[in-house]
Amino acid sequence: MFDQRLGATLRAVRVRRSLRQIDVATRADVSRSTVSRLERGHVGELSLDTIRAVCAALDVRLDLVPRWRGGELDRLLNARHSAMHEGLASWLAGFAPDWALVAEVSFSIYGERGVIDAIAWHPASRSLIVIELKTEIVDVQELLGTLDRKRRLAPGIVVDRGWRPARVGVWLLVAEGVTNRRHVGRHQLTLRSVLPGDGRTMRAWLRAPTGPIAALSFLSYARPGNVRPSSGAIRRVRRASGSRVRA
Repeated sequence: MFDQRLGATLRAVRVRRSLRQIDVATRADVSRSTVSRLERGHVGELSLDTIRAVCAALDVRLDLVPRWRGGELDRLLNARHSAMHEGLASWLAGFAPDWALVAEVSFSIYGERGVIDAIAWHPASRSLIVIELKTEIVDVQELLGTLDRKRRLAPGIVVDRGWRPARVGVWLLVAEGVTNRRHVGRHQLTLRSVLPGDGRTMRAWLRAPTGPIAALSFLSYARPGNVRPSSGAIRRVRRASGSRVRA
C-alpha cells in the first residue's frame, strides 16, 4: 500500500508541476526509467538514497516511520536520548564545571515553538551554547535548519533567566557509533560547512570561550543495552564506563 501510494503521489506532483519524467530524472541525477519504476510503485527495486533524490527533485518530503512493539520503541528511543543527556551532564560537570547546563528548554517566540535539547551558559564570558543531541542522523537539511532557528531565537529564549549572551554558539552532539559515523561522513561537506568545529575545537573553546563557535562531535555515553524478553518485568541496562566527547 505504501509503495503504490508513494508512486501515485510522486506522479501527481510531477503532473501538477507540468514536469516530464526526464525533467525529474535530470534534477535527481537518475535515469528516466528509475522515475518511471518509482511512479509505478516499484519501491523495493530502488535504494533509499535514490527514492529520496527523486522526492527532493519534486520538493516532496519523505518521512520514514519505524514501528516496533507498540509504545516500546518510543520508550527505547527516549531512554537513549535521556542517556545522552546524562552523559553530557556528567562529562561537562567534570570537564568544565563553570558552565551551567539546562536540559529540555521549551520556547514559543513570535509563533515559533519547539524544545532545545540543552543549553549551556558561561556567566563570566556571557557565552551561550545551543546543544542538539542526536541518537541518529536522519534528515541533514532539516537538522541544520532547526539548529539555525534555535541559535537565532536563543537570546530571546534565555532572557527570562536574566541571561544576556554576548555570543551564541551551536553544538551538535551525535551518539558514538559506526552507523552514525558513516552517516556523518556521507554528508561531511554539508555538515562541516555549517559546523566546522570538532570535539577538540569544542573542548578548547569551553576552556576559553571567545568568538563564535559551531561544532559537531560524537558523544560516547552510558547507553541502554539490548532489551530481551524475560519471565519477569525486569530489564537489564548495560552501562559504559563513562562519557566522552570525541572529534
